Amino acid sequence: AMAGEGGAYHLRCSLLGHGQDVRGLTRGLFPEGSFVSVSRDRTARLWAPDGLNRGFTEMHCMSGHSNFVSCVCIIPPSDLYPRGLIATGGNDHNICIFTVDSPAPLYVLKGHKNTVCSLSSGKFGTLLSGSWDTTAKVWLNDRCMMTLQGHTAAIWAVKILPEQGLMLTGSADKTIKLWKAGRCERTFTGHEDCVRGLAILSEMEFLSCANDASVRRWQISGECLQVYYGHTNYIYSISVFPQCKGFVTTGEDRSLRIWKQGQCAQTIRLPAQSVWCCCVLDNGDIVVGASDGIIRVFTESLERTASAEEIQAFENELSQASIDPKTGDLGDINADDLPGREHLKEPGTRDGQTRLIKDNGKVEAYQWSVSEGRWIKIGDVVGSSGATQQTSGKVLFEGKEYDYVFTIDVNESGPSYKLPYNITDDPWLTAYNFLQKNDLNPMFLDQVAKFIMDNTKGQTLLSTSDQFSDPFTGAGRYVPGSSSGSSAMPAADPFTGAGRYVPGSASNAVPPVGGVDPYTGMGAYQSAAAKVENIYFPKKDAVTFDQANPTQILGKLKELNGSATEEHKLTEDDLIILEKLLSATCNTSAETPTAQQLETLWRAVNWPEDIVFPALDILRLSVRHPTVNENFCSEKDHVQFIILLLKFLNPKGKQANQLLALRALCNCFVSQAGQKLMMEQRDEIMTQAIEMKSGNNKNIHIALATLTLNYAVCLHKVNNIEGKAQCLSVISTVMEVVQDLEAIFRLLVALGTLISDDTNAVQLAKSLGVDSQIKKYASVSEPAKVNECCRFVLNLL
Repeated sequence: AMAGEGGAYHLRCSLLGHGQDVRGLTRGLFPEGSFVSVSRDRTARLWAPDGLNRGFTEMHCMSGHSNFVSCVCIIPPSDLYPRGLIATGGNDHNICIFTVDSPAPLYVLKGHKNTVCSLSSGKFGTLLSGSWDTTAKVWLNDRCMMTLQGHTAAIWAVKILPEQGLMLTGSADKTIKLWKAGRCERTFTGHEDCVRGLAILSEMEFLSCANDASVRRWQISGECLQVYYGHTNYIYSISVFPQCKGFVTTGEDRSLRIWKQGQCAQTIRLPAQSVWCCCVLDNGDIVVGASDGIIRVFTESLERTASAEEIQAFENELSQASIDPKTGDLGDINADDLPGREHLKEPGTRDGQTRLIKDNGKVEAYQWSVSEGRWIKIGDVVGSSGATQQTSGKVLFEGKEYDYVFTIDVNESGPSYKLPYNITDDPWLTAYNFLQKNDLNPMFLDQVAKFIMDNTKGQTLLSTSDQFSDPFTGAGRYVPGSSSGSSAMPAADPFTGAGRYVPGSASNAVPPVGGVDPYTGMGAYQSAAAKVENIYFPKKDAVTFDQANPTQILGKLKELNGSATEEHKLTEDDLIILEKLLSATCNTSAETPTAQQLETLWRAVNWPEDIVFPALDILRLSVRHPTVNENFCSEKDHVQFIILLLKFLNPKGKQANQLLALRALCNCFVSQAGQKLMMEQRDEIMTQAIEMKSGNNKNIHIALATLTLNYAVCLHKVNNIEGKAQCLSVISTVMEVVQDLEAIFRLLVALGTLISDDTNAVQLAKSLGVDSQIKKYASVSEPAKVNECCRFVLNLL
């Protein structure tokens, strides 16, 4: 039973099982009331409530990662897996997918280039992952569908929003980004340090927490509605109560905080420095995981509260904790000015208030409990932290976690360099890479390696020795060649200017296509109401722009040639050569275009952009000819050719050039060489072409829709789900802005072609919310082909 509103939370139970820090928690779907935990001990565990008492039983231990496990989420039930699946992300760069009853993964998702530190699941089997490689990836079943690029540092938090196609990412670059159909729609700025956690309040609002010790409430539209302060150090995780009645946060200040009506209503201190994660169960109970490897559950319900003995044992453990004054969790402490024990006779003023007293030369910390009306001892204040950075691995460098980050001075006057190091690393290799990266003299190799070894002496993964200074103090620096070898820990302040990483785009060869007869005029479709067969898609051949008026084109070329500068001017002979090329490629003569003609055309298309358009039009018409297509698109010259066309797809450029460049790209698809080139350069071409959506020129929109359709035709032939994902994202983005019904029609045909005969593509289209986007076109009366085609697409979705 749920307890009454506003009751205080007390310990329900402490669960031992993990050997190291518990880094992630999520509530389970099966069995009811369960949750899943993941840890640095490389395992994930499923815990179910035991019927008899207030505890939980470990039902199931899962292994599959070769390094720390850092995050977990549940994938909702499907026909195939009615109990849902469990997804875990780790420092081995992988994501493991488990069923609820097998200890080994069902499958492993590979693709990230660094630690996967956040996961979120959506409808239709989609999974969103965030990584230290600065990217987020969208997965469907066992395939990566799209990669979200734009953050400049590690992505620590990801969430899929309830409205289809919307996703959030929070990063060490201090920003949060909203993505729609795989494109960044908006960037939220306000946090002053790494964003560590995200939680969804509704379709319109969400919360974020960060290393700047604040929580922010945002509107999807971009506005920050509220900032909550309470924590005194990094906030690692945030979780919302059922029906969004408040939220909970945990952090590096040893506390779990419960927030109601925008206020911190209760603070629960734990006997561990880092409280890494939390989740709220359906009954309102709170589960937290910390750096001591123990999972603790807290409840408002009296019948689920632990026995008096267990609560006493928890308070004893807490009172024996050592609190390091350097972390600043208790403010600035001056032991000489502290009052004695009698100070505890005065009641506190708010829950979670801390008070320090001095007793027999020892400094003790107490916290006020409003619900119990008494001061509870939360630890002794000592010189060095009991949980050192070796056990909780929380020094941040370039937005990633390391066991150590040393500061190295190579000479007195020069700059100092940061050297991140993990206990599991090889000191010599780390030293070598450090010298390479900073372009330093290799003769320092021995000294740097020895320094690393001296300052990490005897550290195994579980050591809790405290002979090193604290990660927050930035103690003494090391200067190679000087006698002092003091350890150097810089402040754990993440440095967020990491370089941008762009994964290689996969090139996909396209199988040959029979027949290169250009397909003439979309308008040739006859729509008869009596027929209900789908004549629209999947489309098998490329759509080209064939309409030509050679006389007009040549007339314009001659006129503009008159105003060209000397270096660009074509001779009379050149003009005759281009006239021959036009007649050869517009089927008015049986001749084959010659190398000389193509060389002349190449000179003409490199004219200045204010006069180049007739030359571009000749290129658009000639590239349909197999010889010309082979010449421009084959291995030899294709790079300059693509660079030339992409140059015209500049939103600030001339509309005539934009239009003709798009049409030329569409016409490249008639021959095999062109298709191969268009598929190899798909990423660059699509990224550049999508910029053309912003104008309001309907011809440009129709050309853009046709380019997308031609890509869909190629992608339908090869099973390339990443390519389809990119194409779906483009269709969805262009649909939003295009008004012209011919352009809409071509986008609908493209959409139908992409998802025909491919259940993965159908699921992806649904998860991007494409069906709700196109519904309105089912009621268009003229032209009838729009509503007919739209209905066929909706039937598939």
